[in-house]
Amino acid sequence: MPDIPQAPADAASTPVNAALTRKDLVSDQTVRWCPGCGDYAILAQAQKAMPALGVPREKIVFISGIGCSSRFPYYMNTYGIHTIHGRAPALATGLKCARPDLQVWVVTGDGDGLSIGGNHLLHCIRRNVDLKILLFNNRIYGLTKGQASPTSELGKRTKSSPLGTIDRPVDPIRFALGSNATFVARTVDTDVEHLGRILERAARHKGTAFVEIFQNCIVFNDGAFKDVEERATRDDSGIKLEHGKPLIFGKGKNRGIRMNGLKPEVVTFEAGKPPADLFVHDEKAGSEVAYLLSQLCGPAYPWALGVLRAVEEPVYDEMMESQIRSASEDSISRDIDKLLAGADTWEVAVP
Repeated sequence: MPDIPQAPADAASTPVNAALTRKDLVSDQTVRWCPGCGDYAILAQAQKAMPALGVPREKIVFISGIGCSSRFPYYMNTYGIHTIHGRAPALATGLKCARPDLQVWVVTGDGDGLSIGGNHLLHCIRRNVDLKILLFNNRIYGLTKGQASPTSELGKRTKSSPLGTIDRPVDPIRFALGSNATFVARTVDTDVEHLGRILERAARHKGTAFVEIFQNCIVFNDGAFKDVEERATRDDSGIKLEHGKPLIFGKGKNRGIRMNGLKPEVVTFEAGKPPADLFVHDEKAGSEVAYLLSQLCGPAYPWALGVLRAVEEPVYDEMMESQIRSASEDSISRDIDKLLAGADTWEVAVP
Protein backbone atom coordinates (compact mmCIF):
# COMPACT_ATOMS: atom_id res chain seq x y z
CA MET A 1 0.00 0.00 0.00
CA PRO A 2 1.62 3.30 -1.03
CA ASP A 3 1.96 6.16 1.42
CA ILE A 4 -0.87 8.68 1.46
CA PRO A 5 0.24 11.48 -0.86
CA GLN A 6 0.40 14.73 1.12
CA ALA A 7 0.05 15.92 4.69
CA PRO A 8 -2.67 18.36 5.69
CA ALA A 9 -1.68 21.92 4.80
CA ASP A 10 -0.87 23.20 8.29
CA ALA A 11 -0.40 19.91 10.13
CA ALA A 12 2.81 21.11 11.75
CA SER A 13 1.10 24.17 13.26
CA THR A 14 -1.62 22.24 15.11
CA PRO A 15 -0.61 19.93 17.99
CA VAL A 16 -1.88 16.38 17.55
CA ASN A 17 -3.96 16.47 20.73
CA ALA A 18 -5.31 20.00 20.25
CA ALA A 19 -9.08 20.40 19.93
CA LEU A 20 -10.00 20.99 16.29
CA THR A 21 -12.36 23.60 14.94
CA ARG A 22 -14.10 23.79 11.58
CA LYS A 23 -11.40 26.20 10.42
CA ASP A 24 -8.78 23.49 10.95
CA LEU A 25 -10.61 21.26 8.45
CA VAL A 26 -10.75 23.90 5.69
CA SER A 27 -7.96 23.41 3.15
CA ASP A 28 -6.11 26.16 1.28
CA GLN A 29 -7.70 25.13 -2.02
CA THR A 30 -10.29 27.31 -3.77
CA VAL A 31 -13.62 25.47 -3.78
CA ARG A 32 -14.71 25.02 -7.41
CA TRP A 33 -18.30 23.93 -7.83
CA CYS A 34 -21.06 25.68 -9.72
CA PRO A 35 -22.70 28.52 -7.75
CA GLY A 36 -25.69 27.07 -5.93
CA CYS A 37 -24.42 23.47 -6.01
CA GLY A 38 -25.55 21.35 -3.07
CA ASP A 39 -21.98 20.13 -2.57
CA TYR A 40 -21.12 23.36 -0.76
CA ALA A 41 -23.55 22.58 2.06
CA ILE A 42 -22.31 19.00 2.39
CA LEU A 43 -18.70 20.15 2.55
CA ALA A 44 -19.51 22.76 5.21
CA GLN A 45 -21.30 20.21 7.39
CA ALA A 46 -18.49 17.67 7.04
CA GLN A 47 -15.97 20.29 8.14
CA LYS A 48 -18.26 21.22 11.03
CA ALA A 49 -18.92 17.63 12.14
CA MET A 50 -15.33 16.37 12.13
CA PRO A 51 -14.05 18.28 15.21
CA ALA A 52 -16.78 16.78 17.44
CA LEU A 53 -15.45 13.29 16.73
CA GLY A 54 -12.14 13.93 18.46
CA VAL A 55 -10.16 12.27 15.67
CA PRO A 56 -6.81 13.95 14.77
CA ARG A 57 -6.57 15.17 11.18
CA GLU A 58 -3.61 12.90 10.49
CA LYS A 59 -5.93 9.95 11.22
CA ILE A 60 -8.63 11.02 8.74
CA VAL A 61 -8.63 10.15 5.03
CA PHE A 62 -11.16 11.13 2.36
CA ILE A 63 -11.13 8.98 -0.79
CA SER A 64 -13.09 9.78 -3.93
CA GLY A 65 -13.61 8.48 -7.45
CA ILE A 66 -14.60 10.64 -10.43
CA GLY A 67 -17.36 13.25 -10.55
CA CYS A 68 -18.27 16.62 -9.06
CA SER A 69 -18.38 15.12 -5.57
CA SER A 70 -14.90 13.71 -6.06
CA ARG A 71 -13.29 17.11 -5.56
CA PHE A 72 -14.07 16.64 -1.86
CA PRO A 73 -10.59 15.47 -0.72
CA TYR A 74 -9.01 18.68 -2.02
CA TYR A 75 -11.22 20.81 0.21
CA MET A 76 -10.83 18.84 3.45
CA ASN A 77 -7.63 19.69 5.32
CA THR A 78 -6.97 16.01 6.06
CA TYR A 79 -5.28 13.28 4.08
CA GLY A 80 -7.00 12.57 0.78
CA ILE A 81 -6.80 10.37 -2.29
CA HIS A 82 -8.50 11.12 -5.62
CA THR A 83 -8.78 7.75 -7.35
CA ILE A 84 -10.28 6.58 -10.65
CA HIS A 85 -13.88 6.09 -11.73
CA GLY A 86 -15.82 3.83 -9.37
CA ARG A 87 -12.79 2.40 -7.59
CA ALA A 88 -12.80 4.46 -4.39
CA PRO A 89 -14.43 1.65 -2.30
CA ALA A 90 -11.75 -0.83 -3.39
CA LEU A 91 -8.86 1.48 -2.52
CA ALA A 92 -10.53 2.49 0.74
CA THR A 93 -10.92 -1.18 1.69
CA GLY A 94 -7.21 -1.79 1.13
CA LEU A 95 -6.22 1.29 3.10
CA LYS A 96 -8.47 0.45 6.06
CA CYS A 97 -7.17 -3.12 6.18
CA ALA A 98 -3.55 -1.92 6.05
CA ARG A 99 -4.12 0.96 8.48
CA PRO A 100 -7.05 0.10 10.77
CA ASP A 101 -6.17 3.09 12.98
CA LEU A 102 -7.39 5.51 10.30
CA GLN A 103 -10.92 6.86 9.91
CA VAL A 104 -11.61 6.40 6.20
CA TRP A 105 -14.37 8.16 4.25
CA VAL A 106 -15.51 7.40 0.71
CA VAL A 107 -17.13 10.24 -1.23
CA THR A 108 -18.94 9.19 -4.40
CA GLY A 109 -21.92 10.08 -6.58
CA ASP A 110 -24.86 8.24 -8.10
CA GLY A 111 -22.94 7.94 -11.39
CA ASP A 112 -19.53 7.06 -9.96
CA GLY A 113 -20.78 4.69 -7.26
CA LEU A 114 -23.70 2.93 -8.93
CA SER A 115 -22.52 2.53 -12.53
CA ILE A 116 -18.91 1.46 -13.07
CA GLY A 117 -18.42 1.40 -9.30
CA GLY A 118 -21.49 -0.66 -8.46
CA ASN A 119 -19.59 -3.93 -8.09
CA HIS A 120 -16.95 -2.37 -5.83
CA LEU A 121 -19.58 -0.64 -3.73
CA LEU A 122 -21.60 -3.84 -3.30
CA HIS A 123 -18.66 -5.89 -2.01
CA CYS A 124 -17.43 -3.11 0.24
CA ILE A 125 -20.84 -2.89 1.92
CA ARG A 126 -21.43 -6.64 2.25
CA ARG A 127 -18.01 -7.12 3.87
CA ASN A 128 -18.84 -4.49 6.51
CA VAL A 129 -15.48 -2.76 6.21
CA ASP A 130 -15.19 0.03 8.78
CA LEU A 131 -15.71 2.83 6.22
CA LYS A 132 -18.04 5.81 5.95
CA ILE A 133 -19.60 6.09 2.47
CA LEU A 134 -21.28 9.31 1.35
CA LEU A 135 -23.21 8.92 -1.90
CA PHE A 136 -24.30 12.25 -3.39
CA ASN A 137 -27.44 11.61 -5.44
CA ASN A 138 -28.57 14.26 -7.94
CA ARG A 139 -30.04 11.82 -10.49
CA ILE A 140 -27.74 13.05 -13.26
CA TYR A 141 -24.15 12.97 -14.52
CA GLY A 142 -23.04 16.50 -13.67
CA LEU A 143 -19.31 16.54 -14.40
CA THR A 144 -19.82 15.14 -17.90
CA LYS A 145 -22.61 17.63 -18.57
CA GLY A 146 -26.05 16.16 -18.06
CA GLN A 147 -26.39 12.54 -19.14
CA ALA A 148 -28.83 10.13 -17.47
CA SER A 149 -27.36 8.40 -14.43
CA PRO A 150 -28.28 5.07 -12.75
CA THR A 151 -30.72 6.93 -10.48
CA SER A 152 -32.43 9.02 -13.19
CA GLU A 153 -36.19 8.50 -13.31
CA LEU A 154 -37.72 6.27 -15.96
CA GLY A 155 -38.53 8.46 -18.99
CA LYS A 156 -36.04 11.19 -18.00
CA ARG A 157 -35.03 13.28 -21.03
CA THR A 158 -31.32 14.07 -20.97
CA LYS A 159 -28.47 14.56 -23.43
CA SER A 160 -27.94 10.80 -23.53
CA SER A 161 -31.67 9.96 -23.53
CA PRO A 162 -33.41 12.62 -25.68
CA LEU A 163 -36.51 10.44 -26.03
CA GLY A 164 -36.53 9.52 -22.35
CA THR A 165 -34.43 6.92 -20.54
CA ILE A 166 -35.77 3.37 -20.70
CA ASP A 167 -33.54 2.17 -17.84
CA ARG A 168 -35.24 1.47 -14.52
CA PRO A 169 -33.50 3.51 -11.80
CA VAL A 170 -31.41 2.13 -8.97
CA ASP A 171 -32.60 2.98 -5.46
CA PRO A 172 -29.40 3.59 -3.44
CA ILE A 173 -31.05 2.76 -0.10
CA ARG A 174 -32.41 -0.56 -1.36
CA PHE A 175 -29.06 -1.30 -2.98
CA ALA A 176 -27.32 -0.86 0.38
CA LEU A 177 -29.93 -2.87 2.27
CA GLY A 178 -29.74 -5.63 -0.33
CA SER A 179 -26.00 -5.74 0.34
CA ASN A 180 -26.81 -6.25 4.06
CA ALA A 181 -25.44 -2.88 5.16
CA THR A 182 -25.18 -2.42 8.92
CA PHE A 183 -25.84 1.34 8.77
CA VAL A 184 -28.09 2.97 6.19
CA ALA A 185 -29.27 6.57 6.26
CA ARG A 186 -30.63 9.29 4.01
CA THR A 187 -30.45 13.06 4.34
CA VAL A 188 -30.77 16.24 2.26
CA ASP A 189 -28.19 18.89 1.36
CA THR A 190 -30.44 21.83 2.28
CA ASP A 191 -31.39 20.58 5.75
CA VAL A 192 -28.00 21.33 7.25
CA GLU A 193 -28.91 20.51 10.84
CA HIS A 194 -30.21 17.06 9.90
CA LEU A 195 -27.28 16.53 7.53
CA GLY A 196 -24.77 17.30 10.27
CA ARG A 197 -26.42 14.88 12.71
CA ILE A 198 -26.43 12.06 10.16
CA LEU A 199 -22.76 12.62 9.29
CA GLU A 200 -21.85 12.39 12.96
CA ARG A 201 -23.95 9.25 13.44
CA ALA A 202 -22.25 7.65 10.44
CA ALA A 203 -18.81 8.58 11.72
CA ARG A 204 -19.45 6.92 15.07
CA HIS A 205 -20.77 3.68 13.56
CA LYS A 206 -18.48 0.65 13.70
CA GLY A 207 -18.62 -0.93 10.25
CA THR A 208 -19.76 0.29 6.86
CA ALA A 209 -21.94 3.38 7.18
CA PHE A 210 -23.81 4.17 3.97
CA VAL A 211 -25.40 7.61 3.64
CA GLU A 212 -27.40 8.74 0.62
CA ILE A 213 -27.50 12.53 0.35
CA PHE A 214 -30.06 14.21 -1.89
CA GLN A 215 -27.97 16.82 -3.68
CA ASN A 216 -29.15 19.47 -6.12
CA CYS A 217 -27.37 19.97 -9.46
CA ILE A 218 -28.52 23.48 -10.25
CA VAL A 219 -27.18 23.41 -13.83
CA PHE A 220 -28.18 20.02 -15.26
CA ASN A 221 -31.00 18.74 -13.01
CA ASP A 222 -32.24 21.60 -10.89
CA GLY A 223 -35.08 20.67 -8.57
CA ALA A 224 -34.59 16.89 -8.72
CA PHE A 225 -35.71 16.67 -5.07
CA LYS A 226 -37.50 20.02 -4.92
CA ASP A 227 -40.40 18.97 -2.70
CA VAL A 228 -38.23 17.49 0.02
CA GLU A 229 -35.55 20.21 -0.17
CA GLU A 230 -37.54 23.44 -0.06
CA ARG A 231 -38.64 24.81 3.31
CA ALA A 232 -42.20 25.42 2.12
CA THR A 233 -42.84 21.77 1.25
CA ARG A 234 -40.26 19.61 3.00
CA ASP A 235 -42.28 18.97 6.17
CA ASP A 236 -45.05 17.38 4.11
CA SER A 237 -42.70 15.65 1.66
CA GLY A 238 -40.25 14.11 4.10
CA ILE A 239 -40.54 12.14 7.33
CA LYS A 240 -37.76 12.29 9.93
CA LEU A 241 -37.11 8.83 11.35
CA GLU A 242 -36.48 8.65 15.10
CA HIS A 243 -35.61 5.40 16.83
CA GLY A 244 -38.41 4.19 19.08
CA LYS A 245 -40.91 6.81 17.91
CA PRO A 246 -43.95 6.56 15.61
CA LEU A 247 -43.71 7.85 12.05
CA ILE A 248 -45.34 11.27 12.17
CA PHE A 249 -44.86 14.08 9.66
CA GLY A 250 -46.45 17.20 8.18
CA LYS A 251 -46.30 20.87 9.12
CA GLY A 252 -49.02 20.31 11.70
CA LYS A 253 -47.61 16.96 12.83
CA ASN A 254 -51.00 15.52 11.95
CA ARG A 255 -50.07 12.82 9.46
CA GLY A 256 -48.49 9.45 10.03
CA ILE A 257 -47.58 6.08 8.56
CA ARG A 258 -49.06 2.74 9.48
CA MET A 259 -48.62 -0.63 7.83
CA ASN A 260 -51.49 -2.24 5.97
CA GLY A 261 -49.97 -5.69 5.79
CA LEU A 262 -46.63 -5.09 4.06
CA LYS A 263 -47.74 -1.83 2.46
CA PRO A 264 -47.26 1.61 4.08
CA GLU A 265 -50.39 3.70 4.44
CA VAL A 266 -50.66 7.46 5.07
CA VAL A 267 -53.21 8.47 7.71
CA THR A 268 -54.37 11.89 8.93
CA PHE A 269 -55.32 12.63 12.54
CA GLU A 270 -55.85 15.46 14.99
CA ALA A 271 -52.53 17.03 15.95
CA GLY A 272 -51.27 15.66 19.23
CA LYS A 273 -53.56 12.63 19.09
CA PRO A 274 -51.82 10.03 16.91
CA PRO A 275 -53.55 6.64 16.50
CA ALA A 276 -52.05 3.75 18.40
CA ASP A 277 -51.38 1.69 15.29
CA LEU A 278 -48.79 4.02 13.72
CA PHE A 279 -45.57 2.29 12.70
CA VAL A 280 -42.86 2.69 15.36
CA HIS A 281 -39.37 3.00 13.97
CA ASP A 282 -36.76 0.49 15.17
CA GLU A 283 -33.40 1.09 13.51
CA LYS A 284 -31.99 -2.05 15.12
CA ALA A 285 -34.55 -4.36 13.52
CA GLY A 286 -33.72 -6.71 10.67
CA SER A 287 -32.95 -5.44 7.19
CA GLU A 288 -36.41 -6.58 6.04
CA VAL A 289 -37.99 -3.91 8.29
CA ALA A 290 -35.69 -1.21 6.91
CA TYR A 291 -36.59 -2.41 3.42
CA LEU A 292 -40.26 -1.80 4.20
CA LEU A 293 -39.34 1.77 5.17
CA SER A 294 -37.46 2.17 1.89
CA GLN A 295 -40.88 2.17 0.22
CA LEU A 296 -41.37 5.61 1.72
CA CYS A 297 -40.31 7.66 -1.27
CA GLY A 298 -41.98 10.40 -3.28
CA PRO A 299 -44.36 11.19 -4.76
CA ALA A 300 -46.71 8.56 -3.33
CA TYR A 301 -45.24 8.85 0.19
CA PRO A 302 -43.07 11.25 2.14
CA TRP A 303 -39.37 10.44 1.74
CA ALA A 304 -37.89 8.50 4.67
CA LEU A 305 -35.07 10.65 6.07
CA GLY A 306 -32.68 9.68 8.83
CA VAL A 307 -31.21 6.36 9.95
CA LEU A 308 -33.15 3.42 8.52
CA ARG A 309 -30.86 0.78 9.99
CA ALA A 310 -28.00 0.75 12.53
CA VAL A 311 -26.80 -2.58 13.91
CA GLU A 312 -23.50 -3.91 15.18
CA GLU A 313 -21.96 -6.88 13.37
CA PRO A 314 -18.40 -8.22 12.97
CA VAL A 315 -16.15 -5.81 11.06
CA TYR A 316 -14.16 -7.06 8.07
CA ASP A 317 -10.83 -5.39 8.79
CA GLU A 318 -10.82 -6.64 12.38
CA MET A 319 -11.66 -10.19 11.30
CA MET A 320 -8.90 -10.10 8.70
CA GLU A 321 -6.37 -8.91 11.27
CA SER A 322 -7.47 -11.73 13.59
CA GLN A 323 -6.96 -14.32 10.85
CA ILE A 324 -3.50 -12.99 10.05
CA ARG A 325 -2.54 -13.09 13.72
CA SER A 326 -3.86 -16.64 14.07
CA ALA A 327 -2.02 -17.82 10.96
CA SER A 328 1.26 -16.24 12.09
CA GLU A 329 1.04 -18.12 15.39
CA ASP A 330 0.51 -21.46 13.66
CA SER A 331 3.74 -23.51 13.77
CA ILE A 332 3.01 -25.10 10.38
CA SER A 333 2.58 -21.70 8.73
CA ARG A 334 6.01 -20.70 10.00
CA ASP A 335 7.71 -23.84 8.66
CA ILE A 336 7.91 -23.69 4.88
CA ASP A 337 8.83 -27.38 4.53
CA LYS A 338 5.82 -28.51 6.56
CA LEU A 339 3.60 -26.12 4.63
CA LEU A 340 4.75 -27.43 1.23
CA ALA A 341 4.60 -31.06 2.32
CA GLY A 342 1.22 -30.86 3.97
CA ALA A 343 -1.94 -32.91 3.39
CA ASP A 344 -2.77 -31.21 0.09
CA THR A 345 0.46 -32.24 -1.67
CA TRP A 346 1.35 -35.45 -3.44
CA GLU A 347 4.31 -37.03 -5.16
CA VAL A 348 4.28 -38.13 -8.82
CA ALA A 349 6.70 -40.97 -9.45
CA VAL A 350 8.79 -40.58 -12.62
CA PRO A 351 9.46 -43.93 -14.36
